[in-house]
Amino acid sequence: MAERERPGHPYIPNSAPAVKAAMLDEIHCGSIEELYADIPESLRFRGRMNIPPALAAESQLRQHVEAILTRNTSCAQATNFLGAGCYNHYVPAICDEIGRRSEFLTAYAGEPYEDFGRFQVLWEYQSLMAELLDMDVCNVPTYDWFQAASTSIRMAGRYTGRRRALVAANISPDRLQSIRNYCEPVMEIKMIGSDRTGLLDLEALDANLDDSVATVYFENPGYLGGLESRGQRIAGLTHACGALLVVGADPSSLGVLAPPSSYGADLVCGDIQSLGNHMNFGGGMGGFIACRDEEKLIMEYPSRLFGISRTEVPGEFGFGDVAYDRTSFAHREHGKEFIGTAAALHGITAAVYLALMGPGGMRDLGVHLLQKAQYLSRRLATLPGVRAPGLDAPFFKEFVVDFNLTGCTVAEINQALLKHDIFGGKDLSAEFPALGQSALYCVTELVSQQEIDRFISILGTILGGK
Repeated sequence: MAERERPGHPYIPNSAPAVKAAMLDEIHCGSIEELYADIPESLRFRGRMNIPPALAAESQLRQHVEAILTRNTSCAQATNFLGAGCYNHYVPAICDEIGRRSEFLTAYAGEPYEDFGRFQVLWEYQSLMAELLDMDVCNVPTYDWFQAASTSIRMAGRYTGRRRALVAANISPDRLQSIRNYCEPVMEIKMIGSDRTGLLDLEALDANLDDSVATVYFENPGYLGGLESRGQRIAGLTHACGALLVVGADPSSLGVLAPPSSYGADLVCGDIQSLGNHMNFGGGMGGFIACRDEEKLIMEYPSRLFGISRTEVPGEFGFGDVAYDRTSFAHREHGKEFIGTAAALHGITAAVYLALMGPGGMRDLGVHLLQKAQYLSRRLATLPGVRAPGLDAPFFKEFVVDFNLTGCTVAEINQALLKHDIFGGKDLSAEFPALGQSALYCVTELVSQQEIDRFISILGTILGGK
């Protein structure tokens, strides 16, 4: 008995039987089996796949997906003290309103299909970022901070003609892994440890600097929250051997902290997720790279740069690519690096955020984060056995909390906090075993004083019951 032909899939037009028959007829093929005749029988699966039966209606599909989603606990439901590179900052409504406009919103890798002001708004983004960073040039966003740091290091290598990079060992282990993957085919990565404050060990740095070093890379604020106050000394040591200084920075800190350019950074990189972009399960990232206006350094950018120019019409300006030949779009096989189109939409959103905030707004945000982090730290330090901050360096919006004397592991504490709808700090015991049972706590403007006080009360009860 012949198998009854199945109807087409409701969302795939080409699955309709008549359409499939027409397509087979066009290529002179009698059946699907004939089309796959070259595939050996041993490689074919003739049974039935172990998957649930098809859902009969769209309403059932919606219910099924919503039931899965309700298993999650979001930051809208729980107090969140997680950070470590992805931050729960407030996203003004206008950021979503502009970012979701049809002339910008796209299904293609964050790069709009059409140009209805896209070049201009990305030029505006670059200009706003350059002002915030006190640099002359900033690129169209690349994938994330991981790639921005990796690309900055490779840019320094090409600029200097050298093959060694000295990288602070206190950066994010995930970012370090990405840097190694991206750079080690062409550069050697050498780690420089930390001193007792958790910041870069300057004696170790000085001992490793020589004329083979292309760049020194550190982050300020660091992954563990510390603020590096010796940037000029690091820059002096770096430049004395002819290397470039690359600094990773959180742009949300630059309303109150001096930008890395002020203490000698040649390249500044980081992520724009904190500038009006939702966390999106870790997908709301966009990397930036900024530098001074030096042609030789600018020509090492692999990513797109948009510029402004006068047109034939008096008073009218146009926007477009600068030095397009630098990119892998122009020379695929001879490009300095491959660059994709991942985060232009996040750049547009960051431009809206920066234009809305202005210098005063960024300063107010920075002051708020500094004060709230200090409040959280002091409240934590009142709990028996808790040391906060766990490292001696000053900090911005996140810091290490030392639980070694409490008799509890961070995992136990976080599991207990979760029962009260609180996301505790990131467990550092695996990434930085020398810190023992320590966690990285972050506070943003979305965590209220009342929520901090409630957290301290609950944590005190958890620790007291151990």
